Amino acid sequence: MSDHEENAPKPEPEQLNIKVKDSDGNEVFFKVKKHTKLAKLQKAYAERMGKPFTSIRFVFDGQRINDEDTADSMGMEDGDEIDALPEQLGGCN
Repeated sequence: MSDHEENAPKPEPEQLNIKVKDSDGNEVFFKVKKHTKLAKLQKAYAERMGKPFTSIRFVFDGQRINDEDTADSMGMEDGDEIDALPEQLGGCN
């Protein structure tokens, strides 16, 4: 192997392993591509947990994940964790 090959940076993986953790400590692992919309992960998680998609709020590093966001746009790396929190509706009248 030449010196050039040894010093070449490793290509970034196309898929990331992402952990989704709820407030009870339950963890579900997903493999996602960097450019796939995270709405797909959110819907799969809600279905697996038997909850309506709209009843869960997904947060990464304190920032809410929107339907159009991707792992790449959120700056996610392999092994990162998303918090799945109960959606809180309502408030003072």
